[in-house]
Amino acid sequence: MLPPARRGRRLALPALLSLLTCSLAFALVSEDVKKEARQSKNLEKSDISKKNDIDLKEIVFVIQSQSNSFHVKKAEQLKQSILKQSTDLTQEMPTVLLLHQLAQQEGAWTILPLLPHFSVTYSRNSSWIFFCEEDTRIQIVQLLETLRRYDPSKEWFLGKALHDEESTIIHHYAFSENPTVFKYPDLAAGWALSIPLVNKLTKRLKSESLKSDFTIDLKHEIALYIWDGGDGLPLTPVPEFCTDIVGSSCATSFQSSLPLCGNPVKKEDIFVAVKTCKKFHGDRIPIVKQTWAGQAGHLEYYSDYADNSIPTVDLGIPNTDRGHCGKTFAILERFLNHSHDKIPWLVIVDDDTLISISRLRHLLSCYDTREPVFLGERYGYGLGTGGYSYVTGGGGMVFSKEAIRRLLASKCRCYSNDAPDDMVLGMCFSGLGIPVTHSPLFHQIPEVIDCISGVIRGSEVQAY
Repeated sequence: MLPPARRGRRLALPALLSLLTCSLAFALVSEDVKKEARQSKNLEKSDISKKNDIDLKEIVFVIQSQSNSFHVKKAEQLKQSILKQSTDLTQEMPTVLLLHQLAQQEGAWTILPLLPHFSVTYSRNSSWIFFCEEDTRIQIVQLLETLRRYDPSKEWFLGKALHDEESTIIHHYAFSENPTVFKYPDLAAGWALSIPLVNKLTKRLKSESLKSDFTIDLKHEIALYIWDGGDGLPLTPVPEFCTDIVGSSCATSFQSSLPLCGNPVKKEDIFVAVKTCKKFHGDRIPIVKQTWAGQAGHLEYYSDYADNSIPTVDLGIPNTDRGHCGKTFAILERFLNHSHDKIPWLVIVDDDTLISISRLRHLLSCYDTREPVFLGERYGYGLGTGGYSYVTGGGGMVFSKEAIRRLLASKCRCYSNDAPDDMVLGMCFSGLGIPVTHSPLFHQIPEVIDCISGVIRGSEVQAY
């Protein structure tokens, strides 16, 4: 006879087996329930996709390209990637447009002036206009699945949502009480407008002209226009529109690293001109010398006063409180006509600009010095009414010698010494048919750290 303890264990075994059987059955039922739930969810998504089923031929891709040969090459590579992926899907080819080929008008890069063209040309057979930058990477299958979640017969403004943490001057202190409430798209991740929204915006553009004189931050200004003071449409955030790849669900990503086009330009091939004046010799110039000046092969400080301790060059142009057009054109004349024949690049910066010469040398290796290159952060003035683009001076302006030759051979000059030099240069180059070449690596105000230039505010380095 077994001891009582052993007898108790033996009597408990059937109960234990029963408990295990019930637990296993419950687990199997639970797994079946989860599986059914997943299948139901997938069927629901599938039903949405079928309801909003679109083919690639219904998407118009607009690559925000530029006419400079380096940028044309990058845009063409993206176009070929889109078309190859489309071929692999054995679908009809989508329309892929390069922005710089669409119109000769100066303001095409601001997108809004082109909406009437898109409405007339593509509204009958297309569902979406998808905008992307030349460094945006697109996964066509994921993009199709993403767009199929949205009914193309309705108005949609889709993108990766950004917002301001605090009100900023670049956005004219909009939504100052709570700047986080307003969302605008990260253009690098790609963004989309449904054709019904394109048609609606076109009607508005025909009835009233664009109000803003300046185009400074395109992504914010597009979102403001579409939002229309609350009477229009807010941005719909789309998690599949990515910049960094955060998972297999991303339909887009963005190549944000410094472009590599071979060996960096030699530092001796870049001449750096720093604009200053006597009152800033003591506080700003020391910061320039302590930070980036030592990276430059050729550098001169241009002032209204000759100070041998720096040293500075007195250009004979009086300092002005606003605009430095006279000083800038004097620098251009001096560079072209005084012993700089073998230096192909000129960079003009303010005395409160910080610039990475090493990064600039890598970037300039991508550009052909035989072309007229005017490079920096692009702004616009009066582009809705036939204005011009310009490189904002605070982030630095880069000129190829060929661009300077053509400029000074023309009769375009400052209308006064205190005219805004960057805007006059933009107006002159626009009249010569030489477009501004935009690079997101130059910055007039704080935006990102990984860039080429930025501005000192007091003792704080905002970007570098």
